[in-house]
Amino acid sequence: MLFSTFAMANLVPHLLNGLSLGLLFALIALGFMLIVGVMELINLAHGSLFALGAYFAMVIIAPDLAWLGAVGEGYHTVPLAMRYGLAILLAPVLVAVVGMGLELCMRRTYGKKAEYGLLLTFGAALVIEEIIRLVWGPSEQYLQVPQAVSGAFLFAGLIYSKYKLFAALFAVFAILLVWLFLERTPYGAIIKAGAHDSEMVRALGINLTRLRLLVFGLGAGLAGLAGIVLTPIWGLRPHVGIDAVIPAFLIIVLGGIGSFWGAVLGGILVGLAVGITGAYASEWSLLSMYLLLIAVVTVRARGLLGRKSVLEA
Repeated sequence: MLFSTFAMANLVPHLLNGLSLGLLFALIALGFMLIVGVMELINLAHGSLFALGAYFAMVIIAPDLAWLGAVGEGYHTVPLAMRYGLAILLAPVLVAVVGMGLELCMRRTYGKKAEYGLLLTFGAALVIEEIIRLVWGPSEQYLQVPQAVSGAFLFAGLIYSKYKLFAALFAVFAILLVWLFLERTPYGAIIKAGAHDSEMVRALGINLTRLRLLVFGLGAGLAGLAGIVLTPIWGLRPHVGIDAVIPAFLIIVLGGIGSFWGAVLGGILVGLAVGITGAYASEWSLLSMYLLLIAVVTVRARGLLGRKSVLEA
């Protein structure tokens, strides 16, 4: 009994770490899922947009904006918490604009083989990553967070990171906001309809070109938002997007392509698998999510909550 209690006490922190990581994975995957669902396209630039959001946030949070001239004067006196809040609001919008610019470039690939879109987004990922290196340098950067969410706290005998708790709660809040947008607004209804039958949406007189532009912008903005919240845990470097795009793709396949709650459930399961495995066999931590995917798709090819995929012929 004593051994069981001790083992459970040791397991709880890893469960919490896995759960918080899983919620953040889910936030990354949601933007990826929206683009796949509506546009029938795997966006290989999703990870680079994730990284770009964090770099934009770093610039907004930085206390010295003298390069803005009169507009930036006195910015250093603004409290860090306010600058961080501004970054949370503004950086995803900037990434969404970049994403919409990428969608405009992609329009010539529509109606052609899927390889054209894959190659274009792969090239865009490389371009964005190189731009990051040119502008901010190749070395690892630091994204400041407010003092209120720095450090650790003690609860029921457990020491846990304040920032990880904040990031997990923020991910829950963001996921619920996206769900409310998709389920409770007419724009969300159009996006869901486009994911199921784009031809019917066009027949109903909805501008499919504009819909694709907005969905790509929304997906890119969610990637940027995830980048802001997750990089204080992962670190900020030009190629950090690679660490994001692979789990995102794995999660939407695991949860079921086009399924909102499938992406959330898949993200949580992957986070728990990585967190728990990393605690007891760190060399297996990354491999565990691939083993989880193999186990699920062996039993259910369309994922946990997936229906017929838009990528199926």
